[in-house]
Amino acid sequence: MDTLTLPWTSYIPHQPTAKQLAFLLLDNSEALYGGAAGGGKSDALLMAALQYVDQPDYAALLLRRSYTDLALPGALMDRAREWLMPTDAQWREATKTWTFPSGATLTFGYLEHTGDEYRYQSTEFQFVGFDELTQFEESGYRYMFSRLRRGTAGQVPLRMRSASNPGGVGHEWVRSRFLDTTPDEAGRVFIAARLPDNPYLDQDAYVQSLNQLDPVTRRQLLQGDWTARQPGNLFQREWFSLVQDVPVFINRSVRYWDLAATPKRPGADPDYTAGVRIDYATDGLFYVVDVQRMRGTPAEVERRIAQTAAIDTGSTQIVIEQEPGASGVNTIYNYVTRVLPEYTVRGQRATGSKLERAGPVSSQAEVGNIRLLRGAWVSTFLDEIEAFPFGGHDDQVDAFSGAMMRLRNSHGLEPVVHHLVGARRIRPEDNPLGLDPDNPIYWDTDRR
Repeated sequence: MDTLTLPWTSYIPHQPTAKQLAFLLLDNSEALYGGAAGGGKSDALLMAALQYVDQPDYAALLLRRSYTDLALPGALMDRAREWLMPTDAQWREATKTWTFPSGATLTFGYLEHTGDEYRYQSTEFQFVGFDELTQFEESGYRYMFSRLRRGTAGQVPLRMRSASNPGGVGHEWVRSRFLDTTPDEAGRVFIAARLPDNPYLDQDAYVQSLNQLDPVTRRQLLQGDWTARQPGNLFQREWFSLVQDVPVFINRSVRYWDLAATPKRPGADPDYTAGVRIDYATDGLFYVVDVQRMRGTPAEVERRIAQTAAIDTGSTQIVIEQEPGASGVNTIYNYVTRVLPEYTVRGQRATGSKLERAGPVSSQAEVGNIRLLRGAWVSTFLDEIEAFPFGGHDDQVDAFSGAMMRLRNSHGLEPVVHHLVGARRIRPEDNPLGLDPDNPIYWDTDRR
């Protein structure tokens, strides 16, 4: 530390570890610290927030998902109290803010509900920190970049900093943003820290505690393994080959939408609206061409669906899962008459359980009949279907199953039973629908 230029104040009571030091030396706009449990991520985040509190008009904000998370013993707010109570910093309970003699502030907040980020709409910070980033929604995280600003005379860098372990509802987007993609021009950085990087912790005792966890959670917290996920029992990602192009000749194309609302409720992790497009080609294979996934108001969802239909063109049939009762009928009527009047739109009622609907799709995937067109959506799609039915969301799975079901039941793919004498056994390469090869069945298509 004596040989490095590191912004520092007396309000930070102990020296950083080597990994924390690397984190504190960053002068770029966006960084994530952590991975394994016990790597000192909360201390690193609090240190980063305090680095410039000797500068006038500096304002920092530290966020957790809920106020309960903030107030837990040993959590960020409690730790800041231990560090700052012996100093000349002043605590304001009403605003959950520490004020320093320089005029700088450190505020604690939370984003518990969808839309809570707009409570900070009129605020201005030079530092925003997210503790346990994988517990947050991506939309809230992105919005807080708009709160990072300073005056023309300001010298303090604008920083978005986060700390987190793998797992949690936001695991997929955090992994995609910091680990699976090339850092952008702003220099997005991930500092990986594990238990051996923190000499201040009783490591042996903590390892014994972590060894009591299930294997997947243990790999996430002990090793900081972002690829460790609770596996499902229907899909494996190695069943899906990635292709650069789809065959020119397509028998049929379907885009299936599974609609979802985004209500505001405590601790909410709302469902997504998901739209999966599958093309059935003349080579007898199914190609997942594109997956749309979003959260939004009904109006925003309608605009996305209309925009996607224009991109897909009119040759793609649009199918929307129809909820039971009058509300489902009204929804389909709205899309047919107002949102998508120029396109072929059908409502489809879901029958059977989610597992029952996914079963035939799993069979097709296992024998290699489903291909994925390369795209930014593939990683999130595979993460969800591989975790099904144990994952946090299944919206893409539902849309995937619905599109496959529609293709199977569409004209030209409908299996037709004939009473034939001496019918030959169906070859596997002629059987893209997974029908029983011992039955006298063939397809009413040009390829029969």
